[in-house]
Amino acid sequence: MRRFIILAGIAAATLAASVTGASAQQPDRIQVGVLECRGGASIGFIVGSVTNLGCVLRVNGRPDDFYVATIRKVGVDLGITQETALAWGVFAPTKWLGSGDLSGNYAGAHGSAAIGVGAGGNVLVGGSNNSIALQPLSLQGQVGLSVAAGLESLELRPGR
Repeated sequence: MRRFIILAGIAAATLAASVTGASAQQPDRIQVGVLECRGGASIGFIVGSVTNLGCVLRVNGRPDDFYVATIRKVGVDLGITQETALAWGVFAPTKWLGSGDLSGNYAGAHGSAAIGVGAGGNVLVGGSNNSIALQPLSLQGQVGLSVAAGLESLELRPGR
């Protein structure tokens, strides 16, 4: 239990540092919408994990834009998660994104912990010429028993 608490503290510190750093680096980007993702069960394998999610980009006044996401984590990742829900603010150099424009690879830091219901978050940068930033609007929600901290990559592809 003591190790779990220490790892949860490391996860929280990693997340706080990544949110602070990303916020300071985004002065030329404006929020264009919200990317919401949901996924099923995943298992952490000590040094990493892979999770598949269904995502939708919601922009006021525009049709929903659907994506398929694969999240890969490297670092401490222990436990089983039954389901995951994430929401990011999408920041880009322009306020207009076309269908499929979020497609690409993103990378950043992550941290999370759960005993029953838990929370986490991550800040990711990537997309077209690394011009798009995904910043957490709220904490990641998850159900399970897990702790994770380290580096994360997100691959977004058009899909349903």
